[in-house]
Amino acid sequence: MSALLSENTVATSGGVGDREQIGHLLADWVERGWLREVDAAFARFLAREVPRAHALLILAAALASHQLGRGHACLDLVATLRDPAFALSLPPDGPSTRADDDADENVLLPSQVLAGVTLERWQAALDDISLVGDSEGSTPLVLVGTRLYLRRYWQYERNVCRAIRQRLEASVELAGALDVGGLRHALNTLFPSTETQRKAHADWQKLACALAARSAFSIVTGGPGTGKTTTVVKLLALLQSLSLTGEDGKPLRIRLAAPTGKAAARLNESIANAVERLPLDGFANGEAIREAIPVAVTTLHRLLGTRPDTRRFRHHAGNPLALDVLVIDEGSMVDLEMMNAVLDALPARARLILLGDKDQLASVEAGAVLGELCRRAGNGHYTRATQTWLEEATGERIESRLVDDGGGALDQAIAMLRFSHRFSAESGIGQLAEAVNSGEPRNVADVWASHHADLALLECAEKGDAAFKALVVDGQVSAWMNGQMSGETSARRGYRHYLQTLHEGQPAHGSGQGAFDAWANDVLAAHGEFQLLCALRRGAWGVEGLNRRVARLLQDEHLITATGEWYLGRPVLVTRNDYELGLMNGDIGITLALPEPDGGWSLRVAFAASDGSGRIKWALPSRMQAVETVFALTVHKSQGSEFTHAALVLPDTMSPVLTRELVYTGITRARRFLTIASAGGRAVIERAVLAQVLRASGLSAGFDAA
Repeated sequence: MSALLSENTVATSGGVGDREQIGHLLADWVERGWLREVDAAFARFLAREVPRAHALLILAAALASHQLGRGHACLDLVATLRDPAFALSLPPDGPSTRADDDADENVLLPSQVLAGVTLERWQAALDDISLVGDSEGSTPLVLVGTRLYLRRYWQYERNVCRAIRQRLEASVELAGALDVGGLRHALNTLFPSTETQRKAHADWQKLACALAARSAFSIVTGGPGTGKTTTVVKLLALLQSLSLTGEDGKPLRIRLAAPTGKAAARLNESIANAVERLPLDGFANGEAIREAIPVAVTTLHRLLGTRPDTRRFRHHAGNPLALDVLVIDEGSMVDLEMMNAVLDALPARARLILLGDKDQLASVEAGAVLGELCRRAGNGHYTRATQTWLEEATGERIESRLVDDGGGALDQAIAMLRFSHRFSAESGIGQLAEAVNSGEPRNVADVWASHHADLALLECAEKGDAAFKALVVDGQVSAWMNGQMSGETSARRGYRHYLQTLHEGQPAHGSGQGAFDAWANDVLAAHGEFQLLCALRRGAWGVEGLNRRVARLLQDEHLITATGEWYLGRPVLVTRNDYELGLMNGDIGITLALPEPDGGWSLRVAFAASDGSGRIKWALPSRMQAVETVFALTVHKSQGSEFTHAALVLPDTMSPVLTRELVYTGITRARRFLTIASAGGRAVIERAVLAQVLRASGLSAGFDAA
């Protein structure tokens, strides 16, 4: 079978046998869930349109489409030939160990299909002007060096790069118009600090505000607790103060947005609190500045204006957004297509500010925009001119290691916050996150050896595991894999906590709506105390298997009665925006019961309103089509959320999706306690730390000469 793409079977004359073999191969992968049907359909379409197309071209087209589904903007030919299993994640959840999957032994793997194929031969096969171009044109595929794109995504990447570079060029004019003396006074007012604090470390929040004030495009990146929200609120106060004292004296039109409803709700609440705490007494018009800072946050889809049955938005270049400044939180979750739409809809003179953690998992959809743009952020790469300007404007000192005479224009627009206020130096969660990011398993082992009270490591089995049950039901972990765990465990919560809150706090039938809203708020808050996070969707240790398993454990404890699809206490995740119900992708709700006039009860799903007001939105289960049970939640879906106690479940064998970024993102969902429950022990963790996501993209290359 590995002869499928050998020289003797290449479709040099439109041979039917070769096309049939490719078709059978792709159909086989689709049947097993390795490829999407759309990937195979795209390849079949090209084969029909150009019967003489080379077999390697048809295969490459299917794989390029497949890569989009995995978050890559393109197919990297070099990476695919070097390690097909890792580059393509085929099979998606790693090698099967189940007895009922014995038939998979007869399935051709990508490594077998591509055996003996060289880069030169693959590029030669793609030399077909009817299907593959290298720039402008109408071919469905575009080849740039060793990267193969579907044309639409090549265009997105090109548009994003061009739009950002235009804003970087416009920043020169903004910087020249700034009064550095006035800027420094405003920054000192917003960042009152003692001499001791200044000597301890540079105030990167202050530096970030200075950088962003002189740029039409800027990024503020940093890990959990580094103060990204605090920074952007002070930045907005700074921009409004400059605008209100400017020539026209008008406030800027500012909009705040996030990729998901959940992220928007969290930003909404934190922004409102941060605006209230702003130190504005040093400004003559302090209250006017405060009033000019918006606290309402919307999703990007709502901001741009979705239109039924189309990928196009109401706002675009011909109908731009009415704003002067756009702030986007959770920038790592913004995919390439959405970033293209945002930039297309921005007025030419508007500022764009991105916030996010560059080390988190990238968006579920194609592209790793924030990660690509911030790939050099750790080392600064500020020019001496930028260093001099920043030190004059802020009074802070830039370390010499962050100065680079060869720094590009993009480097000068990015600020990385380098001090965590959420995790202290003694925090096990913070140290573990840093160790994972280092990519060194020995650093991770050192953190475990310190036996931090906020960390637990559990080795779990698939069936009859009392320790796993104790974790899920009560949040308890009695012992380490190596030695006894120290520190408090009683404060750790499991799912019993929210279900007891549900049962014990339910108002009487005749209670008013306010009582039921308060009850729902209590249940939702209790649910946020604990969350099981998964790396995979399928298998015993994926979301599908664990949701069933957890439901059985909770039913055994008489905490739920899961006799049908909908039942009291069922937690659900919204998986698609529902504008009619006012629910966004990523929203989590709990199934509760409201009284009926006849004396009975009916199930309703309670969601916290996304405006941070504490209001409850109630939805009929029958009207909710795009939801799934969420006892277990993928790490990808958890982005933008935090939980008092997060338990990250890792499978028993290594999988292509188990990477450093996934483990880091899972760790940083925990606010106070973290448990890693690894079916494969420490070996799986160590291997995951060594595996790094390298999304195929050419975006960063567009700024190399900037």
